Amino acid sequence: MAQRAQVTGTVEYREGDGVNIVIRPGPIEVEMTLTDVTLSWVDGETHGSAAMPLGSFRTYVAKGAIVVPAQAA
Repeated sequence: MAQRAQVTGTVEYREGDGVNIVIRPGPIEVEMTLTDVTLSWVDGETHGSAAMPLGSFRTYVAKGAIVVPAQAA
């Protein structure tokens, strides 16, 4: 199930062997598995998505570049 989050700092991903691409600040949806995370977003008419290792995602969260709201009980 997707979870909402917010990009508030520099978050980058890489497509294949290409250069790093910055995800613009704003709302994202997060789909998490045991090993990786898929981020998806809408930027005007463009829909984007990126997969990254779970460790990289956790680093972005720890640095405050991605903010994941606490789940309501």
